[in-house]
Amino acid sequence: MVSRVKTVAFSGIEALGVDVQVQVLPTGKQEIVIVGLPDKTVGESRERIRACFHAIGLSLPYTRISVNLAPADVTKEGTHYDLPITLGILMEIGVLKELELSPYLVIGELGLDGTLAPISGVLPAAIHAVEHGLGIICPEVCGPEAAWGGDLQILAPFNIVHLMNHFKGKQILTQPKPILSEMRPTGPNLKDIKGQESAKRVLEIAAAGGHNMLMIGPPGSGKSMLASRLPGILPPLEPREALEVTMIHSIAGKLPDGKLIRSRPFRDPHHSSSLPSLVGGGVKSQPGEISLAHQGVLFLDELPEFKRSTLESLRQPLESGKVTIARANSHVTYPSRFQLIAAMNPCKCGYLDDTARSCGRAPKCSVDYQGRISGPIFDRIDLHIEVPEVCISKINEPGNGESSEVIAQRVRAARAIQNERAGVLNSLSDGEALDEILHLNQDAKDLLGNVIKKIKFSARGYTRLLRVSRTIADLEQSDSITKAHISEAISYRRLYFK
Repeated sequence: MVSRVKTVAFSGIEALGVDVQVQVLPTGKQEIVIVGLPDKTVGESRERIRACFHAIGLSLPYTRISVNLAPADVTKEGTHYDLPITLGILMEIGVLKELELSPYLVIGELGLDGTLAPISGVLPAAIHAVEHGLGIICPEVCGPEAAWGGDLQILAPFNIVHLMNHFKGKQILTQPKPILSEMRPTGPNLKDIKGQESAKRVLEIAAAGGHNMLMIGPPGSGKSMLASRLPGILPPLEPREALEVTMIHSIAGKLPDGKLIRSRPFRDPHHSSSLPSLVGGGVKSQPGEISLAHQGVLFLDELPEFKRSTLESLRQPLESGKVTIARANSHVTYPSRFQLIAAMNPCKCGYLDDTARSCGRAPKCSVDYQGRISGPIFDRIDLHIEVPEVCISKINEPGNGESSEVIAQRVRAARAIQNERAGVLNSLSDGEALDEILHLNQDAKDLLGNVIKKIKFSARGYTRLLRVSRTIADLEQSDSITKAHISEAISYRRLYFK
């Protein structure tokens, strides 16, 4: 007889059905053999299962136990196979019945004492269970996360004994309830920043249209302060976006409390970060920083200090909104629709235009330093702004700038216009969809024609210029793009003159 338990494997944020087949053979020495492309983590489950049986007072059969994870050509990774294998063995020795477990998808990691430890990927597994008309069995701490998967029956025991008692009718496991995470505090306020009115304006445009932004300025000019205040003017995640972001963090094992994420992610990796940590990869092809920043902000401070290969790996995700990690035995795709906010010094020492602390190697120092960033990366950044040093006298003046709450209201209004008009942010409009939303008046067309004759734009740069112009018009709630909107957008581009 072969006992079967349903579970899943993960490919990106997608859950793939896996059939755990367990057979106790009448001959052979006592051992548990697992086949079906298990990785080292799955193979180690043998020892956890033996310890678990001893802890709950049961003995494993003194014969060979064969476990097949089908389909056999899909790599099985993770500790969540512990529980389905254990339940398959319990069915084989008559402790549980297949009819009791057949309506459920099972995932869970065993402790040596039979308790169930938290695992990653519960939300994608729950969504897979709903799609196939199944319930789910998972660790107790993961129950609230599974509840976000939809309308399904959830059994979330603390340990395997509680699960066995539930099926025996000695104990009833209650249905977990979904839990919302608390809205992240808005954080630092823009009104705390003295001066830098131009940079604040560009930050508002970036937030309103979802545009990428680069700040160039000397050390201490406030670049990092500006970036840290961007989340305070962004709207919270929409329900669909929140579910997708939560799934990515669940797969990455960064959702310990099982709560749905509602605030937009803000990731700021150090410039020493490796390529796999930024774009994803490693032994288990885990999502990287650009995927953890999905529907949120990726802040790269000291941009030229990142390795060239690491920066160049951002090209495709910035355009497509996804990243594919290719390995010899698998291809994994993760969403990565992030907003890039970058900051850098004008040169290595940072004081290129400072008369008091002038750079001794200018202009070569600036050319070499900025040359670490390729033209294609610059071209994918919609907004370029210089952030000059603030005078000490201005810092001591009382602040009278607009607060983040006031700016956030304008950002929400502009985004509402974009969603009602096209269903997407301006930064994502392209082709015919972009042509339909532009509405340039004649003065704007004339200015654009004259500028194109004098300034060299790539096709991508030209498109991004139009998108920024549309966002500036939306902030003013203008139906058409005027000459002033085009002029302002041009001032935020890194220009190449013929």
